[in-house]
Amino acid sequence: MNVEPTMKRHITLIFAFASLTTSLISKPQTWEQWRGPSRDGKIHDEAAKWPATLSGIKTTWTKKLNEGYSSPIVTEDHVFTVETKDKSDEIVRAFDRASGKQLWEISWKGAMKVPFFARKNGSWVRSTPVYANGTLYVGGIRELLVAIDVKTGKEKWRVDFVEREKSGVPTFGFVSSPIVDGEFLYVQAGGEITKLRCSDGKKVWGSMKDARAMYGSAFSSLVIAEVAGKNQLLAQTREELAGLELATGKVMWKYKVKAFRGMNILTPTIIGDTLFTSTYGGGSSLFQISTGSEGMSVSKTWSHKTEGYMSSPLTHEGHVYMHGRDKRFHCFEAKTGELKWSSVKKFSDYASLVINKDKALALTADGNLLLIDLDPVAFKLLDTKKVSDSSTWAHLAVCGEELFVRELKGLIKLEWPQ
Repeated sequence: MNVEPTMKRHITLIFAFASLTTSLISKPQTWEQWRGPSRDGKIHDEAAKWPATLSGIKTTWTKKLNEGYSSPIVTEDHVFTVETKDKSDEIVRAFDRASGKQLWEISWKGAMKVPFFARKNGSWVRSTPVYANGTLYVGGIRELLVAIDVKTGKEKWRVDFVEREKSGVPTFGFVSSPIVDGEFLYVQAGGEITKLRCSDGKKVWGSMKDARAMYGSAFSSLVIAEVAGKNQLLAQTREELAGLELATGKVMWKYKVKAFRGMNILTPTIIGDTLFTSTYGGGSSLFQISTGSEGMSVSKTWSHKTEGYMSSPLTHEGHVYMHGRDKRFHCFEAKTGELKWSSVKKFSDYASLVINKDKALALTADGNLLLIDLDPVAFKLLDTKKVSDSSTWAHLAVCGEELFVRELKGLIKLEWPQ
């Protein structure tokens, strides 16, 4: 028997398997939508172990941009940003992830002024894009949704919600960030929650029309998850918390949520079959979602006077960790609503939060990065590091050892060896 060909085949297979394994291991982490891979600020890489301090963080490259609060989108090879230039144009740029070299840019007319009481934070683009299957979907401030081919930087299609729905320009602009599920895209725009085809932007359905209360379309971003045995679209409009059928847009359950001037801003936090939210002027609440013989229902489990503002919370081992309107961090026991602690120190108006196991990174609006131990007994700040001298309202993007910080007028890539 000639064993040489057999041995060669085995060796070839071994090398092929080793190559595939190495490729899978080295595949870079990405941040392709609002709040990351699962839209909840969680790092799901079991191998990722954050250091106990922030001392090892170094700047890799920086890029100057025009103003914007849209968070960076990071794919395996690219970083995408959105900005408002000269109070007239919106620009989308693509950068090489490794070097920071600009690859392309595309722009269109689009700018507006937000109300005077919100103008201190600027009248520039706010919605964070979503990337899926070679396309970047970008929300312009005047409720314009543009689909862009990421290889070429060319526009595929656009939807002008104001023109299509005759809804009028929203007072605060397009704020909610779109979400993609399979062949469809969902977003709060045009005074409703709407489902579009990814291929051409055609409308499939619209639901909860005029669910925006006063001052324009919703702030909160949609989430898709299975709750109470039903996969559904979870929405927080300006007035209500609701669950919708993905196929039809039918409202399966809803609950009116108290908020000053409809300031329901946070993305709902899913904890099993419950949802946590917190509003400006309405306090914090947990809602139980149930399925029975007559369909789905919702009931409020508990409420607390502590108010959220714009920072979407994190959940870890039965607790909710939130940055509040009072500029302090807070920890609630999710089941009971007991406030376990509030930080003594006040931080800035906003903090974007990312969790990895029992630690969280918080990028505050004044350019500080905090490393926090998620301990339900007490607030424990492990370390802090100044990463920007500008305001940093955009959500932090964390991709393995790489951190991407969108300053008001720039983009910073940081490396944090782990």
